[in-house]
Amino acid sequence: MKMENNIKRIGDVVKSVANQLGGRRVSRLYTRLMNRIEVLPDDKFAYLMLTPAFILMTIIAFWPITYTLQMSVREDHDIETVGEFVGLENYYKILTNDANLLAPFFDITQPFYSSLTVTIIITIGAVVLSMVLGFAQALILNETFKGQSVMRVIVILPWAVPIVIQGMIFRLMFTPGAGVGVEWLDFLGFANATSPLAYSRESTFIVILAEAWKHSAFVAIILLAGLQSINRELYKVADVAGASRWQRFKMITFPLIIPAIFVALIFRTIESMRIYGTVVAVSGCGDVTVLTCSVINEFSRHNYGTSSAVAVILALIIASIVAVYLTRFAQRGGISQ
Repeated sequence: MKMENNIKRIGDVVKSVANQLGGRRVSRLYTRLMNRIEVLPDDKFAYLMLTPAFILMTIIAFWPITYTLQMSVREDHDIETVGEFVGLENYYKILTNDANLLAPFFDITQPFYSSLTVTIIITIGAVVLSMVLGFAQALILNETFKGQSVMRVIVILPWAVPIVIQGMIFRLMFTPGAGVGVEWLDFLGFANATSPLAYSRESTFIVILAEAWKHSAFVAIILLAGLQSINRELYKVADVAGASRWQRFKMITFPLIIPAIFVALIFRTIESMRIYGTVVAVSGCGDVTVLTCSVINEFSRHNYGTSSAVAVILALIIASIVAVYLTRFAQRGGISQ
């Protein structure tokens, strides 16, 4: 009923504007259009409202994507000129390690695959940790207690911190003599805990912590929205049936929050695969060489063809991962939910 009233209100406004601008003919056209919109099902009306945003995003993204694809199949050249067409040669050099990419110092013989390995390790670590922390935060914020509003602000604060400041915080935390992070690494058994930022393994671990700390707030917001959409009557029925807190979580909370988990998982995976700012702010690309570092490095060396090819490969990897997520989501009946 509320949606129908909103549609009618929009139709009245459009009709009034049409009368002022185009007269009766335009008014009749808009009237017929509004009449058709009024009878649309809720799902189709939602798609209709989202269409302008999708069109705008497509227009904005079309040129950069097209130009990147064009440069990836041409030889390295000045950005203001068009290089000779070389087909898939840039991709072949990258995948066969013939391209002179920025390489992790622990394996300079396979720069692309080593950088991909580092990227995947950071993605898995940061996504898992941020999902666990975010889920815990969402469960706490979903409870009613004194100071709930203040707690929500505190949880969201890390997400609002700029990446540079985030990097400085964690860099200071793990600087010998300045932060407590060195003691933590020593307690966890890291071999180079006394100077962690000088070594690849320790620096990668610090980057994972920084990513999880910042983006767990985003996960908490998404999952909290999912938790608050659950019908409270279900919990009342469970209480009457004598269900424990664990049984309520297992039978009600977790199954109904799965769609929100998939949404958060997709966004976090995309962000972690594209990580760059946190790496540069915490340790630099020399110690933690992710694929985005290779893209930026090749671009700064005016190797625009190679840089574009790495960017396209990274985009295809991300698209493949998202496709797997969406397939699993659809198989679980998430689309219908």
